[in-house]
Amino acid sequence: MQRIPEKIHELTVGQLSARSGAAVSALHFYESKGLISSRRTAGNQRRYSRDTLRRVAFIRAAQRVGIPLATIRAALAELPEERTPTRDDWAHLSETWRSELDERIRQLNRLRDHLTDCIGCGCLSLDSCVLSNPDDIAGERRAGSRLMAERAGRKEDS
Repeated sequence: MQRIPEKIHELTVGQLSARSGAAVSALHFYESKGLISSRRTAGNQRRYSRDTLRRVAFIRAAQRVGIPLATIRAALAELPEERTPTRDDWAHLSETWRSELDERIRQLNRLRDHLTDCIGCGCLSLDSCVLSNPDDIAGERRAGSRLMAERAGRKEDS
């Protein structure tokens, strides 16, 4: 890993990429979404403050546990003067996000369980399939594979 001398207070996009493990394109994307910021030199090159390393580490850690970028951006925007997140900030935010992650895990478990149930039906039984027909909306009109045939017929008529 490239070591950056302590006296250097700004990083190029290449240095930030090498140190953070994030691709240059990801850094540009984060910047376009307002997650990190840079200043431009007279030659129009990006320069990032050293504390952007911690900010990128925060973003990547949050992404790894499934937090959407919009949620991360909102959390970072709430920090005073958009400062770099601290360990205490992470502890507070991760506690806040825990219930959201728990709900997502419950939804994925339900999806997994229903996926196993519907694989055996062959047609995805639209009268009861929670994947193709959440809350049995289509089942109120007609049952099962007839809906699949209707859909196929509409494609042939086109």
